[in-house]
Amino acid sequence: MKKIVLAASIAALTAALAPLSASAQNIATVNGKAVPKARVDQLIQQVTKNGQPRTPELETQVKDEVVRREIFIQEAEKRGIPASADYKVQMELARQMILIRGLMEDYKAKNPVTDAEAQKEYDQFKAANSGMEYRARHILVEKEDEAKALIKQLNGGAKFEDLAAKNSKDTGSAANGGDLDFANPNNFVPEFSKAMTALKKGEMTQEPVKSQFGFHIIKLEDTREATFPAFDDVKGQIKQRIEQQKMGNFQRELVEKAKTDYKFAQ
Repeated sequence: MKKIVLAASIAALTAALAPLSASAQNIATVNGKAVPKARVDQLIQQVTKNGQPRTPELETQVKDEVVRREIFIQEAEKRGIPASADYKVQMELARQMILIRGLMEDYKAKNPVTDAEAQKEYDQFKAANSGMEYRARHILVEKEDEAKALIKQLNGGAKFEDLAAKNSKDTGSAANGGDLDFANPNNFVPEFSKAMTALKKGEMTQEPVKSQFGFHIIKLEDTREATFPAFDDVKGQIKQRIEQQKMGNFQRELVEKAKTDYKFAQ
């Protein structure tokens, strides 16, 4: 008899605790509908994916957002929004974007950029840009006669910076008095590079230098041995660039392998 009574008590207690257990999985009810805690966890997971720390303040904000969303969702459903044509179009577009993003994230996870790859690119860049760097100023004009007239003014005592700011059609450097900052000669077109490297510090070209852009007057300000940041200081940037290159190649390969009669514009 005692065993029967005990069993009945345990069953009653279990039945009483069942709603409490279920409610522990929910954070609230809205108009009689439970809002599951899983929604909060899912949203926090998305928010913290990029490094944002999970704090009590964040959890509170996410809970507020989840409950607000449930309120708005219920009202939208009450008004028949899910049955509208626009809703269906937007859902399809969202599905496509989620699938594509998932594909790219899957590729990235399975093809991580290694330190060795980053080191190789760093070494190649360093080898290609080692040697001397040149700091020059220039004035770029359209006509040779105009360039010769400016050279005459400069030889007569006019300030290079002033004439560059007033006359150069290279507006980017003109704002800085024609200053191109330190750069490897390979960064310039061959005609410009050849004329610049033939100058000594403080010298200026006495004849206009013709290039595809027009006519240049070049003044060499300074030279220095090329310097590079340490690999560890730029490794993250290099990896990001390689990752972007890999992703671009992956996308192109998919497009090229696809059997389609569509002709892409680019």
